[in-house]
Amino acid sequence: MKKEHIVHFKIIHKTGTKQLRGLIFLEENQEPTLQDFEQCLRDCGHDVRIENKEQFIFKAYKPGEEYLIDVLEDYEDEHTRDRYVESLAKTFINDPGKLF
Repeated sequence: MKKEHIVHFKIIHKTGTKQLRGLIFLEENQEPTLQDFEQCLRDCGHDVRIENKEQFIFKAYKPGEEYLIDVLEDYEDEHTRDRYVESLAKTFINDPGKLF
């Protein structure tokens, strides 16, 4: 069964950077490969070639411009809600309408 794997990447232009996301479908317990990341970036509309294999950095091209794309494999969004922690916290909150 295929599972979704969200890929976070940073586009680095001369004028600034921007963080975006892409999606890869992988078999369960499968880790994404360099080729998976490359295909994801191509699917997102970037003409890429690998620049640094160890750090998953790609060089991208469009007419009149070259830019870098850094795949952020260990990306952690500080604004992402942890539903497990929230659920656990709710078990400790005393419901005033409930008597023990």
